Amino acid sequence: MTQTLNTTNHDRDIAGLKYVYPVISRRAGGLSIGINFNPNNACNWRCIYCQVPELQRGNAPEMDFALLEQELRFFLDYVRHGDFFEQFNVEIHQRVIKDIAISGNGEPTSLKDFDKAVRLIGEIATESGVFPASKFVLISNGSLLHQTTVQAGLTELARYHGELWFKLDSATEQGRKLVNNTGQSQQKLLAHLKLAASLCPTKLQTCMLHYGQAWSDSEKQAYLALLREVRDSDIALQQIMLYSIARQSFQPEAGKLEKMSLEEMNAFAADIKALGYDVSVAS
Repeated sequence: MTQTLNTTNHDRDIAGLKYVYPVISRRAGGLSIGINFNPNNACNWRCIYCQVPELQRGNAPEMDFALLEQELRFFLDYVRHGDFFEQFNVEIHQRVIKDIAISGNGEPTSLKDFDKAVRLIGEIATESGVFPASKFVLISNGSLLHQTTVQAGLTELARYHGELWFKLDSATEQGRKLVNNTGQSQQKLLAHLKLAASLCPTKLQTCMLHYGQAWSDSEKQAYLALLREVRDSDIALQQIMLYSIARQSFQPEAGKLEKMSLEEMNAFAADIKALGYDVSVAS
C-alpha cells in the first residue's frame, strides 16, 4: 500500500528501520533523513508538545553501530537510486535530500558514544555522495554539553560542515520548567550556548505555543533580553528558528496546547530582527 510522506507524518517506523527514518521537514524545506539514537523513547527532558508516545525519562540505549551503518547505507542508496520518492508520494519539488538530521525520540547527545556515531554518519554520507551537498544537522536541547563526548561530537559535526539546532523554548527558568519540565538554570543555559557556538555553527530552535504563561508578553521580553545578552557576549548564532506545533502531542498537556498564529510569530520575528539576528518562521 502506497503511503504519503508529508510534514504532519513523522512516524519513526515508516521505513521499517530501527535508526533511520524519512520526514518532510518544515524547517529543512524538503526531505530530511532522520537518525534516531533513542528508539527506547527516553529523554532527559519532557517537553509538553513532544509527539513521542510513552515517553520516559532516561538516556539513549547502547548503539548497534553495525546496524546503523547497514541501515544508513541502504537507505541513502534507496533514496538516491531507488523508487523511494514514488513509493511515498513525495511531491516533485521536495524530491531532494535536504539534510541528514540526528534527532529522533529523545535527547541524542545522551548516547554513550555520541562522537563515534556522528563520525560514522559523516563518513557514510560523504562516501555516498550526499555530503557536502546536503546539510548535517543535530537537533538537541544542549543540556549535556558539559560532557566530553558531546563536545567531541560537535567538533566532528563541524568537520562535516554541520550545524547544531539548539532548543530554546523559554528564556526563563520558570518557562523552561513549564514547557520542557527541566530545572536548567540560566547560568548553565548561557554556558552551554557559548560552548556550543564555539565548537559548531549553532542556530536557536524555538517552539512558540500558548499554554498557561508560556509566551506571555513577559516571556517574550525575557527572550529578547537574553538575545541581547548573547549578542553582547559575542556568542555567534547563525539564525533564530521560530515555529509552532503541527503534530499531535502525546503528553498529558496535549489537550490544552494552542498553536501560535503565524501573525503573532511574524510580529515577534520582527522584534528579533531588530536586534540584528537572522530569523526564520515556520507555521
